[in-house]
Amino acid sequence: MAEHGPAAKRHRRSLKARIHNRSIRSHVRTAQRSFLRAIEAKDKELAERRFREVAKRIDTAAGKRVYHKNTAARTKSRLQRKLNSLIA
Repeated sequence: MAEHGPAAKRHRRSLKARIHNRSIRSHVRTAQRSFLRAIEAKDKELAERRFREVAKRIDTAAGKRVYHKNTAARTKSRLQRKLNSLIA
């Protein structure tokens, strides 16, 4: 733990941010799992709804800089390909 005042404050802030970011990542992963379950069940309508939800969560996380924008785009692209393979 830092002893210098500003360093100690920065450490406290980083711990808070870590908890917050972990929560956001958890929401994204939960949405991804529900989407993948819909894909496995071959339910097109449910999969489309779940994809919109997971895409929104990924975009929100990228906007808050929890994920890098390219990571968000790559993840959405991969999920979209899974959805397209189900629809085709």
